[in-house]
Amino acid sequence: MIEVTKAAPAAVKTAPKAGRLVATLTTGPDRHGDHAFVTGRTAALDFDLFGIPGDLHHGSSRRTGAREPWLPRGTVIRNDRQISALGVDELAEIAGRLGLAALEPEWLGGNLLLDGIADFSRLAPGGRLAFGGEWGGRGRFDGGAVLRVEAYNAPCRQAGRAVAAMADDATLEFAFVKAAARLRGLVLSVDRTGRVAPGDAVIVLPPVTA
Repeated sequence: MIEVTKAAPAAVKTAPKAGRLVATLTTGPDRHGDHAFVTGRTAALDFDLFGIPGDLHHGSSRRTGAREPWLPRGTVIRNDRQISALGVDELAEIAGRLGLAALEPEWLGGNLLLDGIADFSRLAPGGRLAFGGEWGGRGRFDGGAVLRVEAYNAPCRQAGRAVAAMADDATLEFAFVKAAARLRGLVLSVDRTGRVAPGDAVIVLPPVTA
């Protein structure tokens, strides 16, 4: 008797996570004081390999601070915090926890505001966000910039102070840190230079594994 073995079913490829770019923002030439990182909206952003030219966080390197307690403060390291990205749904959730009608991305120094990507702050480091084009995550990329996910951007009192000042409520400086836990967004670096603008499609590319 001839035994017939059935072929294993082909793996079904799931559609990549996708969203849309809602706003682009950068720090302006008049930044000063405790809230120098607060941003303003622009019609588009052009990325070079060091981030956003003219932005506070532009550059190939940065100095360590409280986020790197294992190194002497002020040590020069690679700039893995070129860009700050935020999610629409997550900002709304933080605002609700703080009793605010809205939490503006400007207050948190956001450079990119995205919508439609679930659990945005939990995207894995090493993944990428590909902006623009018609490819839809299949075949060859035909869009603008590609940004690398570096890390979750943990909330800090500096951002809390800015929120408190903008909302005119001093209690929010400390309340923000707790309310924004796991919702604060991501820091990114530039993998591929290019222009991005509100309305661009955003495709999430997961980290490449062996």
